[in-house]
Amino acid sequence: MEDAHTALCSVEGFPSWSFFGVYDGHAGSGISARCATSLLPSILEQLATVETPVVSADMDEESTETGPISRAIRSGFLLLDEKMRQLPEVQNGQDKSGSTAICCLVTKKHLYFANCGDSRAVLARGGKVMLATYDHKPVNPVEKERIQKAGGTVMIQRVNGSLAVSRALGDYEYKQNQGKGQCEQLVSPEPEITALEKSEEDEFAVLACDGVWDVMSNEEVCDFVRHELRTNPDLESICSHLVDVCLYKGSKDNMSVVLIVFPGGPDIDEKLVQERKEMDDYIKEKVRTLYSGGTTTVCDILMALSEDSRIIDSLPAGVGIHAKRSLVEAELKLLNPNKNDKDSCPAWGMS
Repeated sequence: MEDAHTALCSVEGFPSWSFFGVYDGHAGSGISARCATSLLPSILEQLATVETPVVSADMDEESTETGPISRAIRSGFLLLDEKMRQLPEVQNGQDKSGSTAICCLVTKKHLYFANCGDSRAVLARGGKVMLATYDHKPVNPVEKERIQKAGGTVMIQRVNGSLAVSRALGDYEYKQNQGKGQCEQLVSPEPEITALEKSEEDEFAVLACDGVWDVMSNEEVCDFVRHELRTNPDLESICSHLVDVCLYKGSKDNMSVVLIVFPGGPDIDEKLVQERKEMDDYIKEKVRTLYSGGTTTVCDILMALSEDSRIIDSLPAGVGIHAKRSLVEAELKLLNPNKNDKDSCPAWGMS
């Protein structure tokens, strides 16, 4: 596990601002750990130098991809990448790691999403996916062109047949072309920034590394989170449940999730809470019945439950019975406490 994250509900000097980030490290955890502690300070350092002063958290700042805050975010990424290059462990070749970065800066009136790599953010607004950031993959035409101009190749969808992302912080062995600028290397540290005005319809944003997006679509993640928020006030448990579902759906990669809920997010629906409890009780009874009838493995029980329309109709689309696997495993543990191993169950066949 080489991921790191940042979750700050208040930013020093700007108490009404918040900053969140997920950093998917590879080839080690050194760079991702540094990003978690140093990226925001690097951005704030640049914010103090922009031509248009941004001195008040209450000001109606310009919310464009070329405005002062966006410029500070971009410069903060590039400055940190240059600083980390000078670290002794990087200079002596001990640390060759790199990291993606997906971040969200929340100001009083605006949202800024900054993406570098193939981690992703989605914003749910008014019941729909309003925004999804763009994954930086070597096969993307713009990325591939830059890689080739820097003297590299894209083979098996990777930079020089090795690295699966085309933008990242760190990865300095891919940033050695002396004739090219910092953002023109095989791997670029330049973030792609999206700036939006806040809306009363903003529900939540999800920041996650590619282990989540490998097995769930933007719409599926938002439907799942919206469904959970209406019955569960514990955001940490919602994130854990999302990771569990992705594991059950076959994800093989590291996974980290940050969930940001806005004032327009779903409220707890007491009717749905009661319906969820009743459904869980119904599933437990079904598990006991199936077990007593000789169906004893997790996989076989899940398959049987997936054929019950009453259960499936109560679950978020695209997730299906995977959302109840933890419940099934816990009930089976009660029925057979001496069985310690978990049955393997293929991700296919249960929607």
